[in-house]
Amino acid sequence: MLRVWDPLVRLFHWSLVGSFTFAWITSEGRSEVHQWAGYAAALLIFLRLLWGFIGTPYARFSQFVRSPKSALNYLLAILSGSEARYVGHNPAGGIMIVVLLLAVSATAFSGWMMTTDTYYGEDWVQILHSLCADAVVVLVLMHVAGVALASFRHRENLVRAMITGRKRSANGSDIA
Repeated sequence: MLRVWDPLVRLFHWSLVGSFTFAWITSEGRSEVHQWAGYAAALLIFLRLLWGFIGTPYARFSQFVRSPKSALNYLLAILSGSEARYVGHNPAGGIMIVVLLLAVSATAFSGWMMTTDTYYGEDWVQILHSLCADAVVVLVLMHVAGVALASFRHRENLVRAMITGRKRSANGSDIA
């Protein structure tokens, strides 16, 4: 077994799950705890962005952010049952991470906008915030489906890997 996900990546992942879930649950009534959950999510995103440049090898964006063409080719390979196993994130997973980071950031930013004098009470900002949050939920469902599919296809429990940090070492045609 190979240590892939460092403690900071795992703590970030599960803390973002928790802060977004808590913000979602407390979204009615614009409560202060909802705002703090949003600020926590924004802080987590900021820290993850830093770690994406200075962190451990598998945490770095340079390791897993690939071109949209690469992600499309990977998705097409899934359809034909010929996708490679990646020790880190596969190309589709890398794109999903970037999109999720952007969507959660947009949700947090639009939520913050609603607290400012300029945008307080503006319907369009509230609608934008709700649309961003709904988009995150859809993206999370897609992410979970992708994790389930990759876990099944490569016979590897990726949820456990995000808890323990360990994955099976590369062999044969696997991509490290």
